[in-house]
Amino acid sequence: MKQTTKYAILISLVIGMVLFSLSFWLGKENAFLLLNNDLGLSADYFFQYWTHTADGVIWVPIVLLTFFFKRRPLLLVISSIVFSTLFAQLSKNIFFKGVPRPTLAIPDHSLFHSVNGVELHSLNSFPSGHTTTAFTIFLLGTILINKKWVLPVGLLYAILAGYSRIYLAQHFPIDVAGGIIAAILTILISITIQNKWVKN
Repeated sequence: MKQTTKYAILISLVIGMVLFSLSFWLGKENAFLLLNNDLGLSADYFFQYWTHTADGVIWVPIVLLTFFFKRRPLLLVISSIVFSTLFAQLSKNIFFKGVPRPTLAIPDHSLFHSVNGVELHSLNSFPSGHTTTAFTIFLLGTILINKKWVLPVGLLYAILAGYSRIYLAQHFPIDVAGGIIAAILTILISITIQNKWVKN
């Protein structure tokens, strides 16, 4: 495993543990209210659109670029898509099915900030699928791209995508933490599969 990837996993793990700790210390509702702040109209527009950079469709250009320019790690990319999706969707829809999101868990909506035009979902909160996707792409990027900038730029992308879910009142911080851990597990499993494939 590349040193950059090890650093990326460690940083991601620390962020996830901080969010888990904050959620257990304050309670997940209070942790959400602490981080969900109205940062103004510009932030509303920014996070409303930035959150889509972690939609599932973002995998399409990544697969195409890998297929046409760097086929060797294609299995790694496909494994990342499969396992990140499995971790997020199985958790949301089976293991933690029905867990309320902020809009349902906090009846008084005047207590938190939401963005006009953004539909607020109410159930299947844990983990954040967008965060899982964003951090998986970030960690994957440290493997596929041999440039120094990939660590800070990728980390900023993932953090902003994860925070957008809190800012838009779609998820609790603990959901974002769960998405980060799911991304780390995804990459570790995918690296193992890729290495075995290469050896065989």
